[in-house]
Amino acid sequence: MAEGNEISPEQTEQLIQFQDLTGIEDMDKCRQILERHSWNIEMAVQDTFNESEGRPSVFVDQARERRREVEPIVNANPVDQRIFTISRPQPVTSWSQWCMMLIFSPFRFTFSTIFGIFHWIKRLVWPDPRRLVVDPVGDVMSFIVRYEETYGAVHPTFYQGSYSQAINDAKRELKFLLVYLHSDEHQDTPVYCRETLGNTDVCEFINTRMLFWAASVETPEGYRVSLTLRENTYPFLAVIVQRDSRMTVVARIEGPIKAQDLIQRLTRIMNETEGYLVAARHDREERRFTQTLRQQQDQAYEESLKADQEKVRKRKEEDDKKRMEEEHAQRLADEKERKLQERDDLKRQKLENLAREVDEHDPNAVKIVFKMPNGTRLERCFLNSQSLEVVYDYIFVQDDVPNEFQIVTNYPRRVLQCQSTADMPVVQTLVEAGLQRREMLYIQDVSD
Repeated sequence: MAEGNEISPEQTEQLIQFQDLTGIEDMDKCRQILERHSWNIEMAVQDTFNESEGRPSVFVDQARERRREVEPIVNANPVDQRIFTISRPQPVTSWSQWCMMLIFSPFRFTFSTIFGIFHWIKRLVWPDPRRLVVDPVGDVMSFIVRYEETYGAVHPTFYQGSYSQAINDAKRELKFLLVYLHSDEHQDTPVYCRETLGNTDVCEFINTRMLFWAASVETPEGYRVSLTLRENTYPFLAVIVQRDSRMTVVARIEGPIKAQDLIQRLTRIMNETEGYLVAARHDREERRFTQTLRQQQDQAYEESLKADQEKVRKRKEEDDKKRMEEEHAQRLADEKERKLQERDDLKRQKLENLAREVDEHDPNAVKIVFKMPNGTRLERCFLNSQSLEVVYDYIFVQDDVPNEFQIVTNYPRRVLQCQSTADMPVVQTLVEAGLQRREMLYIQDVSD
């Protein structure tokens, strides 16, 4: 498979999952099947099982025309890769060699078949534990601990998280991500870790300019990333940066390299690819500005809407208040009119029922002079056996009497109880009230 035809981390996870489900050893064949099914793992697995059982395929070839084009992670700088091309001479086959091939072909076929069955059983019974990523963060942290125990604490600051987390942080912070894949079995690894990654200039350069993620290919997380990046040799470094809205491998540094050469190489790579980050920052600023402007517009609209709603609310409150005041005033006017009407009716009724005036020469007569609030005087004779209610009714039917009044004596000053109440249900007579032959009573206005 060509190095320039890389796949995304998500597709790598699908590739590993498909290989585990189907048991197909050939990684390229697994990838071809997934690509033929537009990376639909369910459909690819179903078709693979159908083909093995002799059933018809459920996949439609036209689906490839409708599949979404996925931009692969590519290397923008192929000169930074080490490409090993091995030329093989074309063998010359003689008649004797043909005879030997015919003789040994049954043995070769039998051996390859037995070896394939054994390999399949071994893979079924003892699957590669590195294909099952259970704790990616734990794999990274255990590698950091082993690295420091072996090579010391002088190294670039390791990112303490999974590969996916490092990718997401580098994308969010718009930084370069430097990925280091570590192999303990490679002969150049010890010197590389002590002299290159352990160089203080290298540490300062990497820590101030990029994120640094590392893992061992012997761990599941490192093996998964190794399948994604497909390195040729160790030590291996990959420079990843956001390009066209996705994280892309822009350079590979494979094999041993000195500290100063690594700094120069990284500096050149960053200078050549800085434009991607500049464009990403520009796009992000434009989106942020557009979002801020939209938020400001939305906020201004909401404030204007709230102001309009507040005006409507206040206008409604004023209208409701005015309407309530008008209704209250109308109720008061109606109540006043009703009371006046009831008072007029009561006056006519009491006037019709008012007792005839007693002759002042009657020995039981009591002549009373009433002084009204407006200064006028009224005189009338009553029997001393009549109740004070008769006196009250006489004043009540007068035209210039207040709406509410009480009758009081001059000396000693006291208010006559002319109507029955709960405390005094029986009204006194004139004689019981202490009124003599001739009295003067005052009409007091208590309307207020």
